[in-house]
Amino acid sequence: MFAVIRTGGKQYKVASGDVIEVEKLEGENGATLTLDQVLMVFDGGTATVGTPIVAGATVTAELVRQARGPKIIIFKKKRRQNYRRKKGHRQDLTVLRITGIQVAA
Repeated sequence: MFAVIRTGGKQYKVASGDVIEVEKLEGENGATLTLDQVLMVFDGGTATVGTPIVAGATVTAELVRQARGPKIIIFKKKRRQNYRRKKGHRQDLTVLRITGIQVAA
């Protein structure tokens, strides 16, 4: 059984036991989160596709830790204009362990 969820403006295919990194969510380590924006659930041979979300379907996850992504360098330059700008960015991430997928019958 797997599901496609939406969080942080992105979509993730998850199954029970998966560990994923998503955009930062509030919470402490060990907290249980319920993700209710489930776009699709595949259970055995049947797929339930939402319009846009599946009614009554939820995914529960355990917050493993708060982390930061790799540094990304933004460099702008205009030739012959003595214009150079360098910036760095690190995205705040949350590491989740998927504990279950529930579908309302």
